[in-house]
Amino acid sequence: MSDNQTTLQDLKEKMADFVRERDWEQFHTPKNLSMSIAIEAGELMEHFQWLTVEQSKNLSPAALQDIGEELADIVIYALSLANNLGLDMADTVLAKMEKNIRKYPSDQVRGKAHKYTYYVTNEE
Repeated sequence: MSDNQTTLQDLKEKMADFVRERDWEQFHTPKNLSMSIAIEAGELMEHFQWLTVEQSKNLSPAALQDIGEELADIVIYALSLANNLGLDMADTVLAKMEKNIRKYPSDQVRGKAHKYTYYVTNEE
């Protein structure tokens, strides 16, 4: 199953089944899941910690596999958190993207990396 064949709902259901089969709902609280996301993000960052920008763009197949597993852990915990909180991820992501589009108008930010507050004028 690839990205173009799998829905977020499919992944959420697989995660819910996995958790339920192990009786882990008791441990999958919003607090624990959010902490797990942060922990896994730290583990992902470790793979890039001492690399140059160029090295981070040219990773070996073994490094890509390890990085993919860390990224998968983050997504797994995020899907579990969405399940726990009853969040529809497609709606949530699309709403956030709409907000980002307003915060970062392409005609103002193209090629720039400032935080959105940099672009806010006193007139707004």
